[in-house]
Amino acid sequence: MTNATDLLDEASSGPFSVPVLSASAPVLCLVIPTLGEAGNVRNALDRIRLSLGPLAISYQLIVVDDDSGDGTENIVQELADEDPRIHLVVRRGERGLAGAIAHGWENSKAEILGAIDADLQHPPELLTQLWDAMGRGHDVVVASRYAKTGGVPMWNPARRLVSRLAVWMTVPLQRPDIFVCDPMSGFFLVRRSCIDDLALQKRGFKILLEILVRGKIGSVVEVPFTFGSRLAGRSKASVKVAWDYLLLLRRLSKQKRTDPPFQTLPCDEPAAPRA
Repeated sequence: MTNATDLLDEASSGPFSVPVLSASAPVLCLVIPTLGEAGNVRNALDRIRLSLGPLAISYQLIVVDDDSGDGTENIVQELADEDPRIHLVVRRGERGLAGAIAHGWENSKAEILGAIDADLQHPPELLTQLWDAMGRGHDVVVASRYAKTGGVPMWNPARRLVSRLAVWMTVPLQRPDIFVCDPMSGFFLVRRSCIDDLALQKRGFKILLEILVRGKIGSVVEVPFTFGSRLAGRSKASVKVAWDYLLLLRRLSKQKRTDPPFQTLPCDEPAAPRA
């Protein structure tokens, strides 16, 4: 039976660490953070495995659950008992997508690390395109809502505006040579070598932005996708999430390596409304 005690050591608070999982490490580790996703997680894991199957690569799926208490843990454990590539980790007394993702990565030896939501708003079928892009030598591959042909058709105007403003606020932090239109994405792949010396922040929901600002990134590509509708459960957006995001921006502003220009954004939509 695969469980958190057998699989993982406690995540360290220092630089990115790699406890031993097995003698033969998988090529890809995909972390699926969950909180109240009992209605989605089985379908998500099934679709992820179907998508990764044709790639013929060794992989592990680490579901990091923040003690949902809604049955998510039982569903994942049942699947883990049937498929050794699935692992369950339950964090107790902790919350936050960024911390959950970092926790999973810290306990894998895979060369390629990734994240995807369990709510199916990130289409698992896009994983093949992300993997193909990694195969072309990119350090980070981002599933992007704001790259050309991507979109968020189900969002109301207010949510669209808030999201675009949040992206606009990242412009001073991003490097111009690897500028990303959707640095807020929670669906991406990254090479371990790009972040192996970082102590990633554990608070909040946005981990990709920190990787782009602080990581040893040489090449980034965005793969457009249409953001889907949540099929079950509730959104995790809240005032606290917004506050944590502002704190992240403040911290990263002190660590930025360059000052990207504001005047040009290589994206289809304007980052903020014109006066």
